[in-house]
Amino acid sequence: MKKTLLYISLLMAAVFMTSCHSNEENYREAYEKAMERRQTGIGAETYAKIEAERQRYTHVINGDSVRMLYVNVNVAIDSTQKACDYNVVVATFAQRINAKSYCDRLREECGLKDSYVLFGGKDRKYFVVAQGFDNSGDAAAMLHDLDKKVCLKILEPLPWILKKL
Repeated sequence: MKKTLLYISLLMAAVFMTSCHSNEENYREAYEKAMERRQTGIGAETYAKIEAERQRYTHVINGDSVRMLYVNVNVAIDSTQKACDYNVVVATFAQRINAKSYCDRLREECGLKDSYVLFGGKDRKYFVVAQGFDNSGDAAAMLHDLDKKVCLKILEPLPWILKKL
């Protein structure tokens, strides 16, 4: 009887040990795959989706392709200033003080007295507007000649037009 109990105990211990080893192996394999995916970065399919989303906001105005985003915004700093429907955005900031400083420099150094700061969007950002317009054609023309009118370094990779909702 003792031998039978001993054999059963050994058999159960062997089963538990092999099953634990198997689970540990599976966890290690899953961890290694996850780390491998993290190190390789994003895949080609994901990159293509990101690029398509970025290009989706391109509009043709007067024969010129421009980037235009539709954002729900309000004037952030100068409450006396009225936001136009089409705004040429030259910088985006997370902090109000940085946006105000950049806007003040646009006014003083570049002579863009009509520049202002908008606040809003899903990311709750401050958008520095070089100039606002009531129609998209004028905004596209300003965007095309922006390097001649703005003397500061434009902080965004591409300046764009913000259509106020």
